[in-house]
Amino acid sequence: MKKTPVISDVKGYWELEANRIPWFEPWNSVLEWNEPFAKWFAGGTLNASYACLDVHMGTERENKVAIHWEGEDGETIPFTYAQLYHEVNRFASALKKNGMRKSDRVVLYLPMIPQALIAMLACARLGAIHSVVFSAFGSSALADRIRDAKARFVITADFGKRQGKLIPIKNVVDIALEGDVFVEHVFVIKRTNESIVLHEKRDLLFQNILEAADDYVAPEPVDATHPLFILYTSGTTGKPKGIVHSTGGYLTYINSVFNKAFNPQEDSVYWCTADVGWITGHSFVTYAPLMNGTTSVVYEGGPTYPTIDRWWQLIEKYKISIFYTSPTALRMFMRHGTETIKKHDLSSLRVLGSVGEVINPEVWSWYHEHIGGGRCPIIDTWWQTETGGFMLSPSAQNLVDLKPGSATFALPGIDVDIVDAYGISVPANTKGYLVIKQPWPGMLIGVYGDPERYRQVYWSKFSGMYYPGDFAIKDDDGYFWLLGRSDEALNVAGHLLGTAEIESAAVAAFSVAEAAVVGVPDDIKGQAVVLFVTLRKGVEPDGETKREIVASIRHLMGPIAKPRDIYFVDSLPKTRSGKIMRRILKAIACGEEIGDVSTLENEASVEEVRQVHVAMKKSF
Repeated sequence: MKKTPVISDVKGYWELEANRIPWFEPWNSVLEWNEPFAKWFAGGTLNASYACLDVHMGTERENKVAIHWEGEDGETIPFTYAQLYHEVNRFASALKKNGMRKSDRVVLYLPMIPQALIAMLACARLGAIHSVVFSAFGSSALADRIRDAKARFVITADFGKRQGKLIPIKNVVDIALEGDVFVEHVFVIKRTNESIVLHEKRDLLFQNILEAADDYVAPEPVDATHPLFILYTSGTTGKPKGIVHSTGGYLTYINSVFNKAFNPQEDSVYWCTADVGWITGHSFVTYAPLMNGTTSVVYEGGPTYPTIDRWWQLIEKYKISIFYTSPTALRMFMRHGTETIKKHDLSSLRVLGSVGEVINPEVWSWYHEHIGGGRCPIIDTWWQTETGGFMLSPSAQNLVDLKPGSATFALPGIDVDIVDAYGISVPANTKGYLVIKQPWPGMLIGVYGDPERYRQVYWSKFSGMYYPGDFAIKDDDGYFWLLGRSDEALNVAGHLLGTAEIESAAVAAFSVAEAAVVGVPDDIKGQAVVLFVTLRKGVEPDGETKREIVASIRHLMGPIAKPRDIYFVDSLPKTRSGKIMRRILKAIACGEEIGDVSTLENEASVEEVRQVHVAMKKSF
């Protein structure tokens, strides 16, 4: 059976990969490792904006489309590489003329408009450190991130557009900055004719300051170890962690894995559906595709507005060949059947990708058959904000045999293992903790302002190993199967059960479109399994359906995983990025306070779940 090749000279391999991106000055050493802190390519200088744009000027790519931007209302703006280069330079000039300098921290709070990518690249051009905050976060979450990063500047827009509504983004910034004395300027991009409040001296309309901008700003050389960005993880409790990524190691890594995983060609049209507010948007919407000279589609709206077939329209319209999305979105489409998909020509697709969570075998097979027409390999990627880019993934360059639901093997240069609670490797088909045993260029260089937290969270559980917090197994062929977060495991009568395992077993039932599992206190078992389910189109939420779901879970996981309660709902509470908010489901099931719901795509789903829960309890 074909496997990913093992690299014996890891440093040599990454040095070769580093030479595939442009440098101003060469590095002194490939890796300086002072566990757990790594310095990759120290002494070498480069600039991320230069690597994404300047390198294409004067080549055939100069007039190639870099980005097809489309809004949910059908508005379209194409940018060639030359046009994007021009826009980024003028944006950077305007920022520089208004005080932005190398190493300044800059918070970006923007919808998925072209200026979101342009602002990231403009900050990088100046050597400033951007921190993108997902534009659905509320004012409190935004304020926490601005304060923690000690940001001098904020870049925002007057409004965003979502589901046909205007979202008052600038107003959220104003509330977040009440009492703040450290933010020097808020740069406001006007995209509507709606009136907004401008705070004297602090707020600057970007269109006004752009009038005095120069057409060129020299890219600031920065050391490879210089932070490119800070990206805050959105934990449900506690202070968010500011994940810091370097410039040289990060760019080397994402350029390498993007090529290995997707094998983009000069005529490829690529679409990653992620928002730039997440790491997927940083790595595989902005930086890696542009470094590769790839044509990308960037879409502002949701997947089902104004019609359920919006995504398939876009694939047909732009003849997309590489499509990268989340299992959550796919499960939602599964629920609606395949009739709307069949109306569109998806024959341009060549490679499909999956990101964000474990993809169930049933979803994998549906994706392969109905979206990929049975001909497209599925590149199932496992990685994190902290890893920068893919760690486990098939490679379209050197494709292995695929197994539905498995992320296959570690990519070249990555040393991944599964260990027990004592850090000892476990045999095949034994659940354990996923660990990474060697540093890699894309790794985070720390938690902003808190090196001890970095050490404790990622390096203290197992000596000399990075611990990402996931359960996994390896099968007899060495394929990795992710089983979900170990901190989301349920302890049912002394048995540790991964939520992803139970959800996968539930989705294996034909009736189920999506499933979410939470644990609730139980006097006898310690914790009991509670299952929230959405059903496929035309399926009745009756006793027979419940029995089918229970039978599927018992068959695949045994009676210990049998749910105590099953709730049928029309929609599960999700963030705009597609993640199911299990903490909300758990709070409802346990009768606790729900907390902040500002990031939800559909806040009405919370009330529906609550009503279903109350009605079911009354029936007993």
